[in-house]
Amino acid sequence: MSDQKNRKRNLIISAVLTLILFYLGAGHGLLNLPFPEMLRNNQIFLLMIRVILSLLVILVNRALFTKGISSIIHLSPDMDSLVVLGALAAFIYSTAVSVINIIYYKNADEYIGESELYFESCALILTIVAIGKLLEEIAKGRTSDAIKDLSDMSPKTALILVGGQEREVSIEEVNVGDTFILKPGMSVPVDGIIESGTSAVNESALTGESMPVDKAPGMIVSASTINLSGYLTCRATCVGSDTAFSKIVQMVSDSSSGEAPISKRADRISAKFIVAVILLSVITFIVWKLLGFGIGFSLSRAISVLIVSCPAALSLAAPVAIMSGSSVGSRHGILYKTAQSLESTGRTQIVVVDKTGTLTTGNPKVTDIISTENDIEHRDLLLSIAYALESKSEHPVAKAICAFATKRFVPVMETTGFEAVPGKGIKADLVLSGENHTVYAGSESFIAESLLGKKATEFNNDFSAKINQLVAEGKTPTLFASDSGMLGVIAVADEIKEGSLEAIEALRQEDIHVCMVTGDRLATSESVGAKLGIEEDDVISEVMPQEKSAIVQKLKETGRVAMIGDGVNDAPALTVADTGIAIGAGTDVAIDAADVVLIKDSLVAAVDSIRLSKDTLRIIHQNLFWAFAYNLVGIPLAAGCFYKAFGLLLNPTFCAAAMSISSIFVITNAMRLFSFKTTEISINESTDDEDML
Repeated sequence: MSDQKNRKRNLIISAVLTLILFYLGAGHGLLNLPFPEMLRNNQIFLLMIRVILSLLVILVNRALFTKGISSIIHLSPDMDSLVVLGALAAFIYSTAVSVINIIYYKNADEYIGESELYFESCALILTIVAIGKLLEEIAKGRTSDAIKDLSDMSPKTALILVGGQEREVSIEEVNVGDTFILKPGMSVPVDGIIESGTSAVNESALTGESMPVDKAPGMIVSASTINLSGYLTCRATCVGSDTAFSKIVQMVSDSSSGEAPISKRADRISAKFIVAVILLSVITFIVWKLLGFGIGFSLSRAISVLIVSCPAALSLAAPVAIMSGSSVGSRHGILYKTAQSLESTGRTQIVVVDKTGTLTTGNPKVTDIISTENDIEHRDLLLSIAYALESKSEHPVAKAICAFATKRFVPVMETTGFEAVPGKGIKADLVLSGENHTVYAGSESFIAESLLGKKATEFNNDFSAKINQLVAEGKTPTLFASDSGMLGVIAVADEIKEGSLEAIEALRQEDIHVCMVTGDRLATSESVGAKLGIEEDDVISEVMPQEKSAIVQKLKETGRVAMIGDGVNDAPALTVADTGIAIGAGTDVAIDAADVVLIKDSLVAAVDSIRLSKDTLRIIHQNLFWAFAYNLVGIPLAAGCFYKAFGLLLNPTFCAAAMSISSIFVITNAMRLFSFKTTEISINESTDDEDML
């Protein structure tokens, strides 16, 4: 039987026994409830029943007594120790008073009936504490359930190809390099690369996004995602605990079970607080006795002090919030590697963002086509020549031009004599209008060198201003010419990721200073920064990879720094920063170096990681404030400090209820994190490339 089921069972038994005790103790005298005649006139027999019932409640909650007494024996008392001391004091005192009355007084019934006994208080204290323990278990269970739900998403079997035949095997039997099959509706068993087939895959288990992602050969599929439509043949690349999904489950588990610095501080305070409460309880008893009050009253005050104090609320303030925060983060694709990273992320004052792959897509696209003759026919001719030249190059700019030309279905032209000039450009021979020509593609200087005399002058006069304008806009121009003169310019630029602008604005709203650090050239960097509203002084360009960490180290002198990146070149800076945040689409090196991993390939998720951490910290601080404020008011009232002046007292039963309410408040306050909402971004309708150009 699970711990939670045990707690529920014990709570029900304790509650029933406590209700019977209250019926026997107060039901007749105070509430005038029906009462059996044999009990009405036999106080000794009634007393024996009350002793037995309260003892049964103690036995039902014996685990609490075992833990509490063990902590006292080992000189490390905890919250359970206070409850145990209070409950035992109430039970032993009540039993002792009753036995003394029976032995020393002739009219035992009369004296027992008039004595102040705490059997009901003892039982109620234990029952209310049992309620608090159950709620705490449920709160912890929500995180455990989240981890279990994640684990349950993993398929248990895989369909692999062995000798050309399909064979179903357990997930443990799949090895790296095996070929596995995905039919429509099947969960992906391990991480792999698609070798054949196309399909749409639901990756919500990883990213939280419900929209399926189109997949084709060469693309990655991840374990626990779902193949929706096509038939795919894939090669396994990561299996077992090495899959991305397994690492996610492990990260969630680690961050939930870890202890944040603020939690450790609260635990240290709680340990000292418990010892202080025990001493205060003893002092309270002695003071009231010296003031001439009876043992019953003095003991009642001492018990009340023990019971009302709530180190449980103090010790739960941080752990329950940390558990809730890490669980909520995993649901939204935000993985805090440790409890410490969950705490530290929310203290961020400065965010350093890498440009390529973080703020931008990292995939250049054609933005401008400028031909010598401004009409569609000449533009398509320029694009056709560009495609003929660039199709033989592996440069990212060349790939962008070829991808655009393919969408426009331009005529394919054959080239001969292809030659690449390192660092400058390329040239080749092809046939234009039935005549052989040499065509060129490359930088401004390369084309100027290739076009001599009058042609060079024409080039400088007509195109320099346009090229300068493109460069100023952060675009990369590639010039094209033939031996007859200039053909035109095609510019490409790295597109800003959807949501980057909203993310930067959201960071500012959180009073976080944003800096962009990139190895790209100044003009491009400043253009991207301007579009995103990043101040010019906060755009640091032409930075070598090894220099990024030095920049982060320098910024740490002015505040707590979070570095957001995705590449190998970002790893040193991610490590140096107070908090390293890796975009999920990044390299394994960046992910390993980071404190927080974002499954979504979006800067907005980084904002949410900071917001969620801030919310978690705010909940922790609220809980700590409540716990201290509660004890500051409750303990003096329980000790009877205001009794003589105002007649104010808290009896042990009320103190038990107040103590549990304090713990319940802390737990339910932490569970408010489950209502966390992610940052919303506006989705712009996509525009066709042809319409843009």
